[in-house]
Amino acid sequence: MQPPVPTTRLSSKGQIVLPSSIRHARQWKAGTEFQVQETAEGILLKLRQQQEESRIEDVAGCLKTKRRVSLAQMDAAIAKEVKARHARGRY
Repeated sequence: MQPPVPTTRLSSKGQIVLPSSIRHARQWKAGTEFQVQETAEGILLKLRQQQEESRIEDVAGCLKTKRRVSLAQMDAAIAKEVKARHARGRY
C-alpha cells in the first residue's frame, strides 16, 4: 500500500502551502523562490536558480561595436551632456 499523497488548498489570496514534510526534506525556508510552469499534466514548481554576479572580466567586450572611441572622446561627450543638463536645470 502506498503512503497517502499530501494535499493542500488554494487560499483566498492565491497562496498554496507546501506540506511541511516536503519543505523539510528539501530544506526550503521562507523566502525560497520558485519558477512556476504550466504543463499538460498540471503546474510544475522549479527551484529558481540564483544567478551569480557578473564580473567585468566575464562580460568585457560582449557588446560589439564597429566604432572605436578614445577616452578623450568619451570624456568630451560626457562633459557636453553635463553642460546640456545644467542648461536645462537638471543639476
